[in-house]
Amino acid sequence: MAPGIKEALVSPRGFMTAMNIENYIQKHAGEGGVLEMISMALPMIVSTACDGLMIFTDRYFLAGLGPEYMNAAMGGGVIVQTMMFFFIGLTGYSNALAAQYLGSGRRHMSPVAAFQAMLIVIAASPILVACGPPVAALIGGMDIPAEQKAPQIAYFNILVYGIAIGLLRNCLSCYFSGIGRTRAVMAATISALLVNVGLDYVLIFGRFGFPRMGIEGAAIATLSGGASALLVLACLYLAKRNRREFSVMKSFRFDREAMMKLLRFGYPAGIELFLNFLAFSAMILIFHTRGSVVATASTIMFNWDMVSFIPLLGIEIAVTSLVGRYMGAGRPDIAHRAAMSAIKTGIFYSALIFVLFVFIPGRLVLVFSPEGGGDVFTQAYPMAVTMIRIASLYVLAEAVMIALIGALRGAGDTFFTMMMSVVAHWTFVPVLYVVLHVLDYSAITGWSLLVSLFLIFCLALVVRYRGGKWRDIRVVEVGDFS
Repeated sequence: MAPGIKEALVSPRGFMTAMNIENYIQKHAGEGGVLEMISMALPMIVSTACDGLMIFTDRYFLAGLGPEYMNAAMGGGVIVQTMMFFFIGLTGYSNALAAQYLGSGRRHMSPVAAFQAMLIVIAASPILVACGPPVAALIGGMDIPAEQKAPQIAYFNILVYGIAIGLLRNCLSCYFSGIGRTRAVMAATISALLVNVGLDYVLIFGRFGFPRMGIEGAAIATLSGGASALLVLACLYLAKRNRREFSVMKSFRFDREAMMKLLRFGYPAGIELFLNFLAFSAMILIFHTRGSVVATASTIMFNWDMVSFIPLLGIEIAVTSLVGRYMGAGRPDIAHRAAMSAIKTGIFYSALIFVLFVFIPGRLVLVFSPEGGGDVFTQAYPMAVTMIRIASLYVLAEAVMIALIGALRGAGDTFFTMMMSVVAHWTFVPVLYVVLHVLDYSAITGWSLLVSLFLIFCLALVVRYRGGKWRDIRVVEVGDFS
C-alpha cells in the first residue's frame, strides 16, 4: 500500500471517509442505483449524441452554403421523421417488451419480440415510400421562402427511400437496449457517425474528385451512415454468442402473443410520437412562415435544442429497459429506484447544458454563420441568442420529463403518456399560431410561451408518476413460461 494511504484509512477521519465511500457504493451500485443506470445509459447517451451530431453536422456544413440550405435540411428531415415516427414508436416498444421477457425468465422471447417489430417494418415501408411523391407535392405548396423550397424537396426525395433502413435499425437497437447490451447500439451509431460525417465533407463540397452535390450529398451521406449502423447491428444480432444465449435462429416466426402485446402497448407510443412530431413540424413551419430571418433564428435554436435533448433520449431508453426488466420480474420498488436514478443522471447532464445556454449562447449561434456572413444571419443573430437563453429555462425539467416518460413506458403505462403528451403538443400549435399570426407578436414571445407550457406538462407527468398506478400494470406475468 502506498505511503500515507494506510495511515489515512486507520485514522478516525480516514476511517469515516472509507465508510462513506463504502456506503456510497452500496447505495448507488445496487439494482436500480445510479451506477447501474449510468452503466446502461452511458452507451445510449453516446449513441443518441452521435445521432444528434450527424444531424448537426449536416446542417453545419450546409450552413456554409447559405441559411436556406440549413433550413431546408431541417424542414425536409423533420417531414421524413414525421412519416416514420408512428412506426418508430410502435416498434420501439419492443425495447420494453424484450426487457420484460428477460426479467420474467423468458429470454428466448426477447428476439421473438424484435422480429415482430421487423415484420411490421417490412409491411409498412413500401407504403411509406409510396407516399413520397404526394408529400413532396405538399411541400411544394407550403408557404415557405422560395429559396428554401427546392432544396427541401430535393433533400426529402432522397431521404424517403431510406425509411426501411431507419426503421429496421430502430428494431435492432431496441432489442439490444432491451436486453441490456447498449454497447452494441453505441458501436453501430459510432460507425454511422464516421460514415455520415466523412461523406458529408466529401459529397456536399465535392472533395477528392467527387462532384459538388450540396444538399443532395448531405442526404446521401445520411442514408449511408444509417445503412452502416444497420449492418453492424445485424452482424451482432446474428453473432454466435447472441444466437446461443437467446435462441435467435428460432425467433424468425410470427408469434401471436408477442405481436398482440407489441400492438397493444406499442400503438399509444406510436400515436404519441407521430402526433407530437407532426405538431413539432407544424411549429417549425409556423416559425418559418414568418420569413427568412425568423426561420434562420428558430432553426439555429432548434438545432442546439436538439443537440442538448437527444442525449437525454439515451437515458430514456435505459430507464425504459431497466424499469421493464424489474417490472417483468415483479419488483416495482427497484423499478422506482431506477427511475429516480435516471432523474439524478439527467439533471447532472442538463445542468451542464444550462450553463452553456445561459453564458455562451452567442458563440453557439456563430457556429452556424455562413461564409462571408450575410444580411439574413446578421439580423437573425440577436434573436437566436435570446431564444437559446430562454431554452435554458426548461433544460433541467427535460431531465425529469424524459426519466418519467421512460419509466411509465417501461411499466406499460403508455396510454396516459400518449394522451398527456399529445394534448400538450397540440395545445402548443394553435397557441403559437395565434401569437405569431393573429396577435402578431414576436417570435421571441411565442417561444417564451411555448417554454412556459412545456413546464406545465412536466408537472403533470410528475403528478401521474407519484400516483403510482404504473406499479399495478402487468405486461408479462412473472414466471409464466408457457
